[in-house]
Amino acid sequence: MEKIRMSTPVVEMDGDEMTRILWRMIKDELILPYVDLKSEYYDLGLENRNATDDRVTTESAEATKKYGVAVKCATITPNAARVKEYNLKEMYKSPNGTIRAILDGTVFRTPIVVKGIEPVVKCWKKPITIARHAYGDVYKSVEMKVPCAGKAELVFTDENGNETRELIHNFKGAGVLQGQHNLCGSIESFARSCFNYALDLKQSLWFATKDTISKKYDHTFKDIFADIYEAEYKEKFEAQGIEYFYTLIDDAVARVMKSEGGFIWACKNYDGDVFSDMISSAFGSLAMMTSVLVSPSGVYEYEAAHGTVQRHFYKHLKGEETSTNSVATIFAWTGALRKRGELDNIPELCGFADRLESATIKTIEEGKMTKDLALITEIENPVALNSLDFIKAIRQTYDNM
Repeated sequence: MEKIRMSTPVVEMDGDEMTRILWRMIKDELILPYVDLKSEYYDLGLENRNATDDRVTTESAEATKKYGVAVKCATITPNAARVKEYNLKEMYKSPNGTIRAILDGTVFRTPIVVKGIEPVVKCWKKPITIARHAYGDVYKSVEMKVPCAGKAELVFTDENGNETRELIHNFKGAGVLQGQHNLCGSIESFARSCFNYALDLKQSLWFATKDTISKKYDHTFKDIFADIYEAEYKEKFEAQGIEYFYTLIDDAVARVMKSEGGFIWACKNYDGDVFSDMISSAFGSLAMMTSVLVSPSGVYEYEAAHGTVQRHFYKHLKGEETSTNSVATIFAWTGALRKRGELDNIPELCGFADRLESATIKTIEEGKMTKDLALITEIENPVALNSLDFIKAIRQTYDNM
């Protein structure tokens, strides 16, 4: 069968550890046999980030702005232990944080629902989509260790040299400091992305933060969302019979646990990181959640919502068998290829992405899955396959559809 041809490349960002191994398996077994893949490749593995002084991360983001669609493998954000393990020149920042800062926009994460993998929260009947702001906060923070007693102040100097100061703390001894920031323009983009996504999905939108404690920082988020909703989206929401409302983040957590799902939950950057992991785990597995960054300029970056699966990688290096769930990474590829097909008017490419996703879900529902799912499934007598055999089983299902 002739391979599906592409007219414009997708930006391909390779990654680290076990997900890097899966990346190659997925390409070899599920993509390259069917698609004449055009991609602009960037190696975001930690060794290459170190060799390029992390320029490769910025270059991959700029390429994404150029071509409009990217697919990204999971990457390591190094801590002190990783600096020593990989002999790094420095403790590089999160590549996701760097890319998101350049692209701006919002990360939307939605669980992949499969029959037989039931949510641990029994009242959840529909997927819950996390809308995560993709700029600022702790991911662009500046930190300092305080060595001794002294005064810490927050200082802003305007373009005319005028200073505004706020006392942070009078330290009596050693401690730590962290400064965070955000941009009103980025928050406005975040709000519009969330409202537009809600209209596209015809789902209600929640936004939650902690304005009662953070009366300036978090309250700015709340005010911007409210102003844009009233001015631009209220009538559209009412026409579709959906709603927007704001609630405190702790109240939102309680309400989510008693809901049936089927809505979009918008969160600040770090909150979205944490609660997307909670949602994906509660729906079955961290490897069963899609993730796409949508920028205001119409740029899309697809990735898995989980990490590099370090423990399995170390087993792999020892020659031991692993059973690593590749579903979210497969869906990152299908999401990117579908969007490329939509933008370039290649229906065959969109159809391929749809069919591969259906084959992946069908394989699991027929009882063939990785160990993480086999341990929690309600399907009788599941077969737990190793990492490669699971991907090969999906290929067989695809070929037989």
